[in-house]
Amino acid sequence: MNIQEYQGVFVFIEQLDGKILGVGYELIGKGRELAKARDTQVTAVVLGHNVGALSKKLAQYGADRVVLVDDPALEIYMTEPYAKALSEVVQAYKPEIVLYGATAIGRDLAPRVSARVHTGLTADCTGLEIGEDGNMLMTRPAFGGNIMATILCQNHRPQMATVRPGVMQRISAVEGADCPVEECKVPNLADSVNVEILDIIKKVGERLDIMDAKVLVSGGRGMGCAENFAMLEELADALGGTVSSSRAAVDSGWQPKDRQVGQTGKTVRPNLYIACGISGAIQHLAGMEESDLIIAINKDESAPIFETADFGVVGDACKIVPLFTEAVKRVQMMKSNA
Repeated sequence: MNIQEYQGVFVFIEQLDGKILGVGYELIGKGRELAKARDTQVTAVVLGHNVGALSKKLAQYGADRVVLVDDPALEIYMTEPYAKALSEVVQAYKPEIVLYGATAIGRDLAPRVSARVHTGLTADCTGLEIGEDGNMLMTRPAFGGNIMATILCQNHRPQMATVRPGVMQRISAVEGADCPVEECKVPNLADSVNVEILDIIKKVGERLDIMDAKVLVSGGRGMGCAENFAMLEELADALGGTVSSSRAAVDSGWQPKDRQVGQTGKTVRPNLYIACGISGAIQHLAGMEESDLIIAINKDESAPIFETADFGVVGDACKIVPLFTEAVKRVQMMKSNA
């Protein structure tokens, strides 16, 4: 393999019902950093049907070019046609780097594409940068999050990585930005469809996605039971936020999986993160340490969470949270009466 033939940073843009998932914008932002270091461009790759209108949005968030594969076989995500289409794009354009979101689709698609084009894949990366020798340094947690491993793909191209949503930051949109769109034709995609989707049942969430929340009130094992999360809900409502949790609370059945923050949950960047009864294991910190302001409430004064927190309260969260909520409501009432 002549790795010098491979140029450019490609980002797989995941879309659902014609709407781009946020991780796509985040990866374009990171892709621009990598592309600058390699003196090249960022290309957004969009697969789907009747999704050409997404190109302008991608240009606004930093894409230098969009490669579009538009085919009826790609209207709904299915592994085989998507893997074939993206593999054909990679083989035709020979990018140096390909990035995917570590979503359900990204985790399904990326390893299949890497196998088809005979290259490596580093999963669930939390850091990406270009080394002095020009290789991409892909950093991810290893051994249960106890160490951070930096992985290189020196002898094969493209270098591929999946990145968890929320880890990278999107750049600010540039209104009016535009970029060229190249349509890539992949023949006989319909022949790759080997399953029939009879129905799609969508779950409608009543609560704000924790990755979109500006304020998170998060509970852990120290909350004691599922019923005590009601006081966290009350505080979150008072602050205009929503409730999240540690893995311990999810494993105990106190909160659903989509509320989990951490290495095996979601990565969040709220303006305010209040950790209640959370010890602060490295796996949890990996998912929230980039929050703007962190407040920790824990009765164990030696809990690791206090090393990361901006403000800490030593005490029983079940006793302190109601007092916190009363204080917030009192301030809000004073402001409304002023």
